[in-house]
Amino acid sequence: MSQTEIEIATQPDCWRQAMAMAQHPEDNLSASLPRPGERVAVIGCGTSWFIAQAYAVLRESGGHGETDAFPASEMPAGRTYDRVLALTRSGTTTEVLELLRRLRGRIRTTAVTAVPRSPVTEVADAVVLLDFADEASVVQTRFASTELVLLRARLGEDLGHLPRQGRSALTEPLPPAALEAEQFTFLGRGWAYGIAQEAALKMREAACAWTEAYPVMEYRHGPISVTGPGRVAWWFGDPAALPSGLADDIARTGGQLVALGRDPLADLVVVHRLAAALASARGLDPDNPRHLTRSVILA
Repeated sequence: MSQTEIEIATQPDCWRQAMAMAQHPEDNLSASLPRPGERVAVIGCGTSWFIAQAYAVLRESGGHGETDAFPASEMPAGRTYDRVLALTRSGTTTEVLELLRRLRGRIRTTAVTAVPRSPVTEVADAVVLLDFADEASVVQTRFASTELVLLRARLGEDLGHLPRQGRSALTEPLPPAALEAEQFTFLGRGWAYGIAQEAALKMREAACAWTEAYPVMEYRHGPISVTGPGRVAWWFGDPAALPSGLADDIARTGGQLVALGRDPLADLVVVHRLAAALASARGLDPDNPRHLTRSVILA
């Protein structure tokens, strides 16, 4: 197994540990993470931005407070927030560090990271450390999913189903249509749209695959034109919750619909496995994706 595949396989165990951490928080966890009613901006780069999007939707739709998500390089200047939550696995990403330095002394900041004593721990006001989910791989899998599990659990979600679904996602056969597809369009609604974007990114990074991601209701506003024979539309959600007529529309294109129906994070594990499998089949090394490094550090 590649290092990436080993880390993919450990996700249910990491999720269980994050859930326990949320249920029995250390004193600083309650003070560090956003509190009900706070106006919050969540920032990150790449995978962390997509996880930020998912969390922002969950927090605001759950009535916990207004929540925005931005790439760290694109957070609007001058907006007022009670807290900025920075997601950064390595704690070394240039754009995140630069933003936190600009905000220091003006807005409370918290960093969620995997690496103790990384640069972000010196510039954020508070730090939530998930070192048990750190990765050697360039491509993020378990850290990103584990931080979202922690954040969801702190919002009060009952995630007792998730480790079991994650284990199932690790052992079931990969969708045959996906193994043969030349193109993938990932679809989600609400917080699952962030997961759809992350799925598309994983396939690009590991397997150099042609992938796109859209809010499901936007799919028929143009993107469906790319779907056809040998191409997959992948829905993160309950198959019964697909918009009316969409499955028939996809079938008429000649494309294949994949709708596994578990929690979107568990279904993301299937995409992780698919990306690694396609990388190997194409002669690529998922541990060493093209043109990428573990962290983007700008000169």
